Amino acid sequence: QICLSLVKLLFYLAHSPLGSIVLLDFQPRQFVMVDGDLKVTDMDDASTEELSCKEDNDCTLDFPTKTFPLKCSAVGKCEGINEKKNLFNAYRYFFTYLLPHSAPQALRPFLSDILNATGDLRYGINETLKAFEKVLHLYKSGLYLQKRPLLLKDYISLKGFRMVEGEDYKCWPSYSHLGCLLSVHSAEEAAAICNSQSQCQSFIITQQRTWTGRPLASFQSSPTDLIPDANAVVYIKRSASSGKRL
Repeated sequence: QICLSLVKLLFYLAHSPLGSIVLLDFQPRQFVMVDGDLKVTDMDDASTEELSCKEDNDCTLDFPTKTFPLKCSAVGKCEGINEKKNLFNAYRYFFTYLLPHSAPQALRPFLSDILNATGDLRYGINETLKAFEKVLHLYKSGLYLQKRPLLLKDYISLKGFRMVEGEDYKCWPSYSHLGCLLSVHSAEEAAAICNSQSQCQSFIITQQRTWTGRPLASFQSSPTDLIPDANAVVYIKRSASSGKRL
């Protein structure tokens, strides 16, 4: 969410009515999330000036770890230098820390492609936004889910109940520090996640939604301690349902 919002912001800056705007003091502290969107807190260090040049050798974009040669345009300006400077700073301060770690396994190659392409400045801001929107579409639609054996048949569903909330086993990247609360596309994906975790014996699809509209599923190690809830369904592994406490 943070990276996509940043890319949308940089897309606007690259195509603003004032021309291409560069953020000269590009640091994470310069941004804040407001209602799910990333905003710049200080525009004092923004500039529409693009580096003047006489030849291509005048257009070198220098960073501490990389240097990029750019073209000198017919009007004597380094082509796209403001856009490229913003994009590489987004890569070094945001993408490298946030993109590789929390996406579903099937989507990680797409994010790795974005990471590599922006790190080498092979993508401009237009291509970067298009690539992010493709990943978001795959994520929201569930199209990233590979064909696999149906696992939900290995679970008993108990309608009209939910599990008592409490501290349970932890997983990553959980939305709750008390237990294992993950975003899922469907109960079938939740069953696959539960099967992949040795502690998991049951789960419930909660009423909570993430910013993409996907529901959160709560995974627990014990299928006991159920309480009535007309709007809920608990899914319990058949192998766990034979326990005498249930």
